[in-house]
Amino acid sequence: MRRGWATLAAAALLAAGAAVAEAPLQSPVPVLRPAAQAAEAAADPDQRVLQAVEAAIVISPVPVLRPEEGAAAQPAPPVAPKPDVVLAGGGPAVRVSPRPGPRPPNLQRRSVVRASGMLVQPPPPPTRTPGRVTVVCGDPSIIGQPMAPIPGRIAGCRVANPVRVTSVGGISLSQAATLDCPTAQALRSWVDATLKPSVGRLGGGVASLQVAAHYSCRTRNNQPGAKVSEHGRGKAIDISAINLRNGQSLTVLKGWRDGSIGPVMKRLHSGACGTFGTVLGPNSDRFHQDHFHFDTARHGNGAYCR
Repeated sequence: MRRGWATLAAAALLAAGAAVAEAPLQSPVPVLRPAAQAAEAAADPDQRVLQAVEAAIVISPVPVLRPEEGAAAQPAPPVAPKPDVVLAGGGPAVRVSPRPGPRPPNLQRRSVVRASGMLVQPPPPPTRTPGRVTVVCGDPSIIGQPMAPIPGRIAGCRVANPVRVTSVGGISLSQAATLDCPTAQALRSWVDATLKPSVGRLGGGVASLQVAAHYSCRTRNNQPGAKVSEHGRGKAIDISAINLRNGQSLTVLKGWRDGSIGPVMKRLHSGACGTFGTVLGPNSDRFHQDHFHFDTARHGNGAYCR
């Protein structure tokens, strides 16, 4: 009987030893229930602080910034400078390409014309002369400005339909001349029929007329008590020289008695007779030594030329 109990005891000890050998060296820490966690946190101050921080991080909402607040609060990150681009020649390249200029007008039409092989020259821009300078007196060869009537300051000294003439027959005047239309038309006829043929190609041709006098409300030769001059009626013009294209001038004062220029001056004087009613030159009197006086006053059935 004792031997049986001893055998059973030995077997029990062997089983217990095997169980002890297979058991883990350290038991796992049990997970505390919520109530137990609260109690442990209450007992440990550090644990309370840790839980408060974790709760603040998880629960606190992230504020949403407005666009303007975000732009002010969060500055834009700095832009890294772009590296210089070096050309083959060694100089830095332009980082920003220049903006191309505006396209020329009628670009599509030009491309069509070029493709068709036709060459079309654009028309030249119209030339404009300031002061409304245009054709006057109904004659395309007379250029100037229409003017308001000139009443005059003394009796008989007035112009009903004056014009300010700047060019006749393609020949410009050294100063704009105030005339009536019959006188302007007579001057144009003298330029075409006498002046241009008489001067011809001398000095390159006629460039302009040197005007010594035109409209002026005064008496003849500015003499007291004399009749009103035709200058006071817009019917007279005085020419003192013919300006040539090479810069020289044929003056009445020097040319009238010159051996080479004199014949030209005589033709200019005589060719005005009939076209104008009165033609005066150096042989007429002391008042006309340096100019030709042309006016459209009529003397009976003919003209007065001296």
